[in-house]
Amino acid sequence: MKVPFLDLKAQYNSIKDEVMPAIQNVIENTAFVLGKPVFDFEAAFAQEHSVKHCLGVSAGTDGNHVVLWGLGVGYGDEVIMPANTFIATAWGATLNGAKPVFVDCDPESYNIDPAKIEAAITPNTKAIVAVHLYGQPADMDAIKAVADKHNIPVAEDAAQAHFAEYKGKRIGGLGKAASFSFYPGKNLGAYGEGGAVTTNDDELAKMFKMIRDHGADEKYNHEVFGHNYRMEGIQGAVLGVKLKHLNDWTEGRRRVAAKYRELLSDINQIKLPKETDYAKHVYHLFVIQVKNENSDNRSEKRDELQKFLGENEIASGLHYPIPLHLQPCFKDLGYKKGDFPASEELAEQGISVPMYPELTDEQIKFVSDKIHDFFS
Repeated sequence: MKVPFLDLKAQYNSIKDEVMPAIQNVIENTAFVLGKPVFDFEAAFAQEHSVKHCLGVSAGTDGNHVVLWGLGVGYGDEVIMPANTFIATAWGATLNGAKPVFVDCDPESYNIDPAKIEAAITPNTKAIVAVHLYGQPADMDAIKAVADKHNIPVAEDAAQAHFAEYKGKRIGGLGKAASFSFYPGKNLGAYGEGGAVTTNDDELAKMFKMIRDHGADEKYNHEVFGHNYRMEGIQGAVLGVKLKHLNDWTEGRRRVAAKYRELLSDINQIKLPKETDYAKHVYHLFVIQVKNENSDNRSEKRDELQKFLGENEIASGLHYPIPLHLQPCFKDLGYKKGDFPASEELAEQGISVPMYPELTDEQIKFVSDKIHDFFS
């Protein structure tokens, strides 16, 4: 049996009778940049996340940039963020000329450890970014308690967490602003690049709107510095269709995660992802850790498992094998191996198994059986 890591074709086949007319409508009305399909999606997405404002942008990375730009982050500033995230989180800081300051993750939730944030704060700290990694919300109350003490705004990186909930409330409006990614493989994915920023702050929303469109509040009247970060009409149309299915797809992912837990819980050599008691995890990824006490090569057993799964036509992924503080582009920041042990352990021992709502019980059992075979 062949099990892909993600099956976007299966998802497309389930909605093509809805999505193709929506795309055709954009083409026939030549609404290629922004336009009604984007504005309708923005309104629906804001409503789903209980926020006042949503602005579609050209990519999740651009959303990271826009949020910190709008918050006034600039040259000489510092932005605190977790060491274990995709590098696009850090680009939000560096594109504004700021320095990313990394903090270790909690070894159970895999999100930034609130207890370690305060030690990273300096007079130059301009923002804290809370990443809802793999689809599990960060502990926002604990993070904001530290941030509020020092009068520092908190931004959410929600690229992997559409519809995730923190203490019964959907993410996206829990900090000063949030950024989302609609990369095709995300829980809510476009048919190309796309992203969004959300906020409950009217003035910040106005700033975001200008930044995404050349700093203009109206055509040819450029109030502030900006960029071209506008969402394409086709992407807005596609996302508008897919948004209507996201509740069902989210529950599908949670079903898959529950089945994996049921079938893999008896393997002592792996650590399954934990869903915290304050969160509704939406499982963009299902990452297991392959335990290995060999400090010289903690990734060896994990890599052997990935090879074994591949030989059995099961796709898998590594998210992310090099934590940010050890990336070559950040070598001048002075971090070294051992600075963030929980993040490094996850990088060296984590492996992502197939996760998407269309996975059948038969496929999940096949993957689980092969993991059992490997360890037995």
